[in-house]
Amino acid sequence: MEEEKRRRIVRKSSRHQGNDDSSKTIKSEITKFNRKIYGSVPKKSTLVVERLKRDLRRTRNSASYRIGNVIVNSIIKPWKLILLPFKIIHISWALANERLGIKNPPKHNSIVENKMVNKNTIVVFPTNGVGFGHFTRILAIAKRIKKIDPNMEIIFFTTMPTLHILKEQGKFVAYHIPGRKKFENMDARTWNTLTEEFMENIFAIHKPNYFIYDGAFPYRGMLNSISNHEEITKFWLRRGTLKKGVSKTPTEGINLFDYIIRPKDSVQLDFSSEEEYNPDLITCNPILLLEKDEMMNREDACVRLGVPEDAVIVYVQLGAGTINDIDSEIGMTLEALKRYKDIYVVLGESMIGDRLKVTGERIRIIRDYPNSRFFDAFDFAIMAAGYNSFHEAVQFSLPTIFYPNMDTGQDDQLARAKAAEDVGAMLVLRKRTENNIADAIEMLYDIDVRTSMKEKCTILHTENGADQIAKYLIKMITDS
Repeated sequence: MEEEKRRRIVRKSSRHQGNDDSSKTIKSEITKFNRKIYGSVPKKSTLVVERLKRDLRRTRNSASYRIGNVIVNSIIKPWKLILLPFKIIHISWALANERLGIKNPPKHNSIVENKMVNKNTIVVFPTNGVGFGHFTRILAIAKRIKKIDPNMEIIFFTTMPTLHILKEQGKFVAYHIPGRKKFENMDARTWNTLTEEFMENIFAIHKPNYFIYDGAFPYRGMLNSISNHEEITKFWLRRGTLKKGVSKTPTEGINLFDYIIRPKDSVQLDFSSEEEYNPDLITCNPILLLEKDEMMNREDACVRLGVPEDAVIVYVQLGAGTINDIDSEIGMTLEALKRYKDIYVVLGESMIGDRLKVTGERIRIIRDYPNSRFFDAFDFAIMAAGYNSFHEAVQFSLPTIFYPNMDTGQDDQLARAKAAEDVGAMLVLRKRTENNIADAIEMLYDIDVRTSMKEKCTILHTENGADQIAKYLIKMITDS
């Protein structure tokens, strides 16, 4: 049988075709509309060069480089060997202070400078502790800025995992970096490097004119990044009634900011310590997320919560996450409330905390944000005296038994709550036992007592600090 001849087919590739009319479509190309909003996005080569400059700066600031450089210079010039031990001690001392945040690392010529800014862009960085405090204050300000000027672009960069809230509250764009402890065995230096690189890319793309940080302690990676950008005006939102004896924040970290925003509290704050810092001080009233007209009425709230409208409804929230062992306090509180047949308990569960293992025929658990939207439906509350919870209860006139958390690192919850108790607006239990919890609940079960406490709350009502700061920032941007 003869072997058939195989036919050879030659397929012309497009790269062999000399068609000059062909065009290449790049799907990732920035549209003209987005280019008007964001400007020209930095080229990849530019971002690589900037990253290499930051790597060079970190190398020059490392202990091995600085100590090694001193040793090499001493060998080159032997007369410097006499001073070598003292120079090593000096460098070691400087490195220790930089590690603790007491002193900033030295600057080098490799620092990236980006003088272009977008006048209508603000980058905000709220951290998260065991609750929503930092996040909520920044969000409250952001909402009001957008309400005053819808054209303002506000970019969130946060360690908070609940980013879906930002879509609900204002459709804000957000970047998320998990906190260092979320990673297994990640050291602080690595995490700070990630934070710095992330922030540098955000600044390069959005070119913000303003940066607002809300956190208890500034991260080194964040400080390294903002120190590179003198064209950005930087704010640190520092709230709170700090406990006496709490160690102060290192001066060098604070001095990288241009302004410090200090919301007032229920007690008179001592701002004299701020005088030693370079940033200007801005004060405002307590910052709240919601306004009265945003709250749900009792009828609708009862339907949503599955609670009879004619019941005595008590809201209980005794902390977020696992900062302390509060199970026993919850147990004693629920046991005391259970004795009243017409009381229904609404138990607040933090969205970033563990699930509460509590059941009961007249117990409802809500895992929502913000829970204060239901405050008009509650007859009274039992809560920890955190900054947000306290000022929401006062501003919305919700009679409350406060359990101040005595084991927080900085926040003086006892001093905050006592200020409201002194005017008859709230009740404070410093030590919680079965008997005094039961006595306090019996007192607030009386409708006349609750009515009196609501009236006393009006003494402490103030204008929302979020409105004050939003107006201040808008005016600053307009005038610049």
